[in-house]
Amino acid sequence: MAGTDGTTRKNPPARQDDADRTTRTDHTNETGETDETGDTDDMDDTPVMYVQSSVAGAAKILVVGPMGVGKTTLIGTVSEIKPLSTEATMSQAGARLDTKVRPSKTTTTVALDFGRITLGGELVLYLFGTPGQQRFLPAWKDLARGALGALALVDTRDLEASFDAIGHLEDLDVPFSVAVNAFPDSKPHSEDDLRSALDLLPHTPLVICDAREHQSSVQALISLVSHLIETLTEAS
Repeated sequence: MAGTDGTTRKNPPARQDDADRTTRTDHTNETGETDETGDTDDMDDTPVMYVQSSVAGAAKILVVGPMGVGKTTLIGTVSEIKPLSTEATMSQAGARLDTKVRPSKTTTTVALDFGRITLGGELVLYLFGTPGQQRFLPAWKDLARGALGALALVDTRDLEASFDAIGHLEDLDVPFSVAVNAFPDSKPHSEDDLRSALDLLPHTPLVICDAREHQSSVQALISLVSHLIETLTEAS
């Protein structure tokens, strides 16, 4: 349960008679990892992390981009809570409609990804990852409601695939910044070349990040928040 200071407190130890009713056995799987199984229903022992009492504000942020650009990975990397993911196995029927991606891509987000991160102990960002396929555009419009801004992920191996995502943000009038997700086989490009290829306005932030690395992904979000604060300040 949570204390008044917003921290998480562990539940009191189980009584002996409760413990006796649960028998757990360790099994080693093929990867050498240990699995715990028991006679009772499988319970998620992940501690609940409540919003800190020092938090003074919150913002809804979209994480957008084409399929396979790293949206689910980035949200999972930075989220301080267990992220919600709605990934499903890609079907042959969907393959006829969706843009082809690398052969190793076998799942795709079909509704949304969700995570939460606290910046500086004062600002909470609720992250909503959008589906990357064009056929899920109606879901974008619902997810964009109330969003303060968006982080648009880009893959330089296929910049053209990002045009629709950026265009949707402009159509929905959602302020955004761009983060180039650096894949191992991505070729380096200058900032000027990237801005020109993506047709970005001069004030739109453009950063390089690695969605697999926590600090790199956090910095991309900080760049977006700084841009949003600057934009709101200029408008007031």
